[in-house]
Amino acid sequence: MSQNPDAIAPHGGQLVNRIATPEQRAEFLSKADFLPRVQLDDRTVSDVEMIAIGAFSPLTGFMNQEDCDRTVTEMRLANGLVWSIPITLSVSEEVASPLQEGGLIRLDNSRGEFIGVLQLTQKYHYDKSREAIKVYRTDDAKHPGVQVLYSQGNVHLAGDIWLLQREPHPQFPTYQIDPAASRELFRENGWKTIVGFQTRNPIHRAHEYIQKCALETVDALFLHPLVGVTKDDDIAADVRMRCYEILLEHYYPHDRVVLAINPAAMRYAGPREAIFHALVRKNYGCTHFIVGRDHAGVGDYYGTYDAQYIFDEFEPTELGIVPMKFEHAFYCTRTKQMATSKTSPSKPEERIHLSGTKVREMLRRGELPPPEFSRPEVAAELARAMQIQIPA
Repeated sequence: MSQNPDAIAPHGGQLVNRIATPEQRAEFLSKADFLPRVQLDDRTVSDVEMIAIGAFSPLTGFMNQEDCDRTVTEMRLANGLVWSIPITLSVSEEVASPLQEGGLIRLDNSRGEFIGVLQLTQKYHYDKSREAIKVYRTDDAKHPGVQVLYSQGNVHLAGDIWLLQREPHPQFPTYQIDPAASRELFRENGWKTIVGFQTRNPIHRAHEYIQKCALETVDALFLHPLVGVTKDDDIAADVRMRCYEILLEHYYPHDRVVLAINPAAMRYAGPREAIFHALVRKNYGCTHFIVGRDHAGVGDYYGTYDAQYIFDEFEPTELGIVPMKFEHAFYCTRTKQMATSKTSPSKPEERIHLSGTKVREMLRRGELPPPEFSRPEVAAELARAMQIQIPA
């Protein structure tokens, strides 16, 4: 197909690239044994990766105090650009104390491997309680995002980063499509409108329904499952990816859907994370973004449609990506198909409501999700992974 210009500009206008050039990499490696070291957890490693590939554009590194404070309190960067989740590097007082502002810091992963460099511009303290209430809408330490926040060090390190080199994903290298590559793929296919879909669950029938409704009005679907750090009880990424492959093979148009991994970690920040997820998909080149029931929610911390309402707090031109808001879909036993309250004449007792939580609970009980919940091939794959006996 003919080449098209980008359908949508990256957030802030330019796609960031913080992957070291061969010359920069050689220089950093030559200094490796002499630089002060900070060891990162897996979540922060994924943040380094997302910054470097441009998925967190316009961020070029970890936030300084002004950007962080305004993000927490107003959902904006210091320059006024919409941004809803603080992206910060936290360390203990002991680690922070000897580090000199203006110097280079070696960034190691959890295995002690040299993965990147931080140009330290600022060290600052922050208010964990305020961040919990503002970002997560709760200071309950049982909330998984708040739990991570409270366990962090008390000092943030700010500054630009460089990723030493882009490594193939250890599990899903063929699905590692970074923002520059996804944008090129969309151009090659001549797609002008692309809808992104965020998920950390195997796709159930309700997901399939809203994705296909969206596909009726746009050129393509960018199915973008998150494969970074999630809760321990979430279904493993490799299982989910096999389920996506099966579903796309049997039930989706092959020429209008792209499956790619999102290397980010989950925050479980509900409405704030919905905005964040939309901006990230904008950087990947999506023009639209699906926002369904309780997006990025956990437990009962957020209202059913709070993640949709928050988009109304911003002018559409500020976000630069169109939210596609869907009601809670269900299987209608009267019409024998997926529907919402907008399309179904059924009574409440004729509706089978689906959710990723319900599917996980069934699997943990050793139960196979029924066809109303999940396509049979997907259910069989989940059963195999969970070692559930499939009835003859």
